[in-house]
Amino acid sequence: MTPQRTLVLLKPDAVKRGLRGEIIRRIEAKGYTISALGQRTATDEELSAHYAEHEGKPFYPGLVEYMGAAPLVALVLEGEGVIAGFRSLAGATNPTEAAPGTIRGDLAREWDLPVIQNLVHGSDSEESAAREIGIWFPELD
Repeated sequence: MTPQRTLVLLKPDAVKRGLRGEIIRRIEAKGYTISALGQRTATDEELSAHYAEHEGKPFYPGLVEYMGAAPLVALVLEGEGVIAGFRSLAGATNPTEAAPGTIRGDLAREWDLPVIQNLVHGSDSEESAAREIGIWFPELD
């Protein structure tokens, strides 16, 4: 099996709460390789490209505002089955439904806010991973 690449974002809530180290520790403990990493405040262009499939949906403006309001950390991970593996490590999108032992199950919770703040994003397919890595790390294309 050929190693895959995936994009992971540590969202602004993870950075604000000081969870970068714990989340990265879990990624490395799982055995994935971090091949690119950078902390920055996302640009409107990055966010509109990243969330293009959600444009026009009711939650889109709040999501883009939340993701661009504070720093986030973007990572490229590599490893066997890393796309499915990281998504399993992250846990269910809704933190209340995420299993204990997952990033969201252990570290996130619902905050009764207009946008779910669930700490991390992980690409959902090889196609999405390639597109998203191109947005956040164009030098790797």
